[in-house]
Amino acid sequence: MPANSKRPSGADRSHIGKITREWKTERPDLDLSDFLFQIYVMRLGRMVDQAYDRMCRARFGISGSDMRVLLALRRSGPPYAKRPTELFRALLVTSGAMSKQVDRLERLKLVERRAESEDGRRPQIRLTRRGLSVVDAAVNAIARRAVVSPAMKRFTQRERKAVSQFCLQILEHLERDKPGR
Repeated sequence: MPANSKRPSGADRSHIGKITREWKTERPDLDLSDFLFQIYVMRLGRMVDQAYDRMCRARFGISGSDMRVLLALRRSGPPYAKRPTELFRALLVTSGAMSKQVDRLERLKLVERRAESEDGRRPQIRLTRRGLSVVDAAVNAIARRAVVSPAMKRFTQRERKAVSQFCLQILEHLERDKPGR
C-alpha cells in the first residue's frame, strides 16, 4: 500500500459500512444521516439483544426478555415488586406478553404474584428469594462483562461518557415527543 494511501476504517470494511456506501451512492441527493443512524442503532440493538439472550439462556436458563423483567423488579428496590402495568410500560411490551413472561417466571419460582390489598385487587409481581439471587448474579456478570464491553474498551472514558450522554438525550427527546401523547 503506498505511503500516502488511506487504510479503510472499520466502518468501510463492515457490513453496515457497505450499507452506508450503497445508500450514499444510490441517493447522493438526500441527507440520509438520520435514516442511517436509525439503521446503525437497530443493528446494534439486534446484535446486543441476541448476544444478551444467548448469555441469559446459557448462564441462567431464561431468555433475555425474561431477565429484563427480573432486572426491572430488582432496580425498583425492596420489596422488589411492581404492578403488571408498571412492568409492561417500563419494558415496552404488551400486557399479554408480560402476562406470559410472569407465568414462565412464576413456574420457575423466580417471581410471585401478590395482592397489594386484602380484597385481592392491585396485584403485584414480586421477586422471590431465588429470583433475587438469580438477578443479582446476572447483574454481577453484566457488570464484569457486558455484551458491548470488548468494543467499549476501544474508547476513552471521555468518548464513552459522550456516547452515553448522546444516547440518553436522543431517548429523552423521543420519549417526550412520542406521537399520541
